[in-house]
Amino acid sequence: MAQFDTMRSAAGARAAEIDAGLRAHMNKVYGTMSVGLLITALAAWAIANLSITSSPTEYQIGADRYLTDLGYTLYVSPVKYALMFAPLAFILFGWGSLMRRGSASAVQLGFLAFAAVMGVSMGTVFMIYTPYSITQTFLVTAIAFAGLSLWGYTTKRDLSGMGTFLMMGVIGLLVAMVVNMFLQSGVMMMAISAIGVLIFAGLTAFYTQDIKATYVAMATQGNQEWLDKAAYDGALSLYISFLNMFQFLLMFMGQQE
Repeated sequence: MAQFDTMRSAAGARAAEIDAGLRAHMNKVYGTMSVGLLITALAAWAIANLSITSSPTEYQIGADRYLTDLGYTLYVSPVKYALMFAPLAFILFGWGSLMRRGSASAVQLGFLAFAAVMGVSMGTVFMIYTPYSITQTFLVTAIAFAGLSLWGYTTKRDLSGMGTFLMMGVIGLLVAMVVNMFLQSGVMMMAISAIGVLIFAGLTAFYTQDIKATYVAMATQGNQEWLDKAAYDGALSLYISFLNMFQFLLMFMGQQE
């Protein structure tokens, strides 16, 4: 009996240790994601201010608004396609390799660099939409994200099947967006935006549950280096979901300059 009590106490202590570790892990995930979003916002704001001028140039985009040479290079010249597809290429071909071969510090640096590049590619947000609508949409996105992530963390329902379905939806969404680059259909863009909000809302919950489950499954192995990298991987997943929700919602709620 004494031996059984000892075993039960040890199991309880181990469970408490894992719970404490999980809370620290999730705090690291959300903290890293928040830093990434801050870097993206600052980079987007800075590059937008460097790309727009009130002094007349040959690249007019509105009343008393002109593109600088930098703005033309980044958002009009063929360089815009590199900015558009570079983040996707990094996710598809670079991130997995970095996770397998890089140290935790290298993975962290890769995430922060990715956030900065995303900020440059999103500079047009500050060029097109009013500051009020950007702030309003960000707050709506943050509230929705918090609720969805909390549900993903607390629900007992297995979301793994939903995750597979949603990832297929992301592929379809990318194809539709590429097609609409040529069609330039406003109606199709609105449909893409609505579907995109729903897909990344679902992925927010899925990723949160997956981050939690992965930590619980791997914590017993004691590989802190891997757990550190997993935190950055989880932060990237949630960061991408947040940004996509924000951009798709902005197409509905945003007021243009």
